[in-house]
Amino acid sequence: MFKITGLDKLQKDLKNAEQALNELDGELGVVNFDPHDPASIEAAIQSASQIIDNRIEPYASSPIVDSLTEQMKESYRETILQKAAEARLQPDEN
Repeated sequence: MFKITGLDKLQKDLKNAEQALNELDGELGVVNFDPHDPASIEAAIQSASQIIDNRIEPYASSPIVDSLTEQMKESYRETILQKAAEARLQPDEN
């Protein structure tokens, strides 16, 4: 016979992760940027990261939530960079 320990902590971490994901479901916010201005793009990335941090703050102590949050921030970063690159390729409408 053997005893499994740590399940209570795992269940708590999973519940926190579920609650954090619920907070991140749907529209998080809007960020705007000038695709020709690197500082504006970086500010948009930082703004998106801050929006995510604000939403998951009550659950941030969970290692599962921390990992998911970093993945989500990276995804938003890549999306913003991609949108900026696409916008720069569009002809000026002026």
